[in-house]
Amino acid sequence: MSLQTKLEVVCLELLKKTSTDLPPDVEQALEKAEKGERDPVARANLRAILENLRVARERGVPLCQDTGLPLFYFWMDPSLPLDPFEAARKAVKKATREGFLRPNTVHPLSRKNEGNNLGKEMPRVKVFRRRGEEVEVTVLLKGAGSENCSKLIMLAPEKGVEGIKELVVKAVAEAGGKPCPPIILGVGIGGNAELSMELANLSLLRPLPERHREPSLRRLEEELEKRINRLGLGPMGLGGKTTCLGVKVEYAHTHTASLPVSLSFLCWAARRASASLEVGG
Repeated sequence: MSLQTKLEVVCLELLKKTSTDLPPDVEQALEKAEKGERDPVARANLRAILENLRVARERGVPLCQDTGLPLFYFWMDPSLPLDPFEAARKAVKKATREGFLRPNTVHPLSRKNEGNNLGKEMPRVKVFRRRGEEVEVTVLLKGAGSENCSKLIMLAPEKGVEGIKELVVKAVAEAGGKPCPPIILGVGIGGNAELSMELANLSLLRPLPERHREPSLRRLEEELEKRINRLGLGPMGLGGKTTCLGVKVEYAHTHTASLPVSLSFLCWAARRASASLEVGG
């Protein structure tokens, strides 16, 4: 088997895994939330979510009818004889054909659907340069319910940290039950408009227990999570303590006259998985 084919297999297996299972940290957070809820409706919703996960895992079927748009992240040495874009395309096409992905991808204007989840700039692939013979791949599936709640706000710099907190909590409150809470929220701060949203998405790749390394950002994550859960939206927006399983923040330096803030929502089905390929192995 060629090295390129091995990479395609890795991508395909990650798509199958993300479609039919959740990361352990997300499942554990849902179990903890179910035990901590007092509202009977909230507990019933969380139990239904956990039962849905169990059935999907046992039967090897998608755990949500909206299998989302696949996002691929590669960390690799650019000198390696590999084409991550082609590997991702072939994996997506095959996963769609085998029923692990619903054919969601359409032309934005004509809405024409080719039926294979391929198209201009789709699947989305991001490649990060690093040295060595190990290739790391992460796949994230983002459904439309949560993606449609995403926001980019060019906040006035004088609003500062308090302004960021207010707009984040307001955005979650306005989203209500649309993103299928309990959510995981990625917050990208700084850079330009494009980088801000990229940071929000990248933050979602961090496991739930992993807080930001910088103390001020760690405190911001913790405070935002508490404020959001105090909203009382609860699972599916029907009330309860658990609106949010976690908040992840990333930042970049920005223009002195700008303060971009981007929000990237994940529903309870926070489908991400990673694997590595040893080129020399």
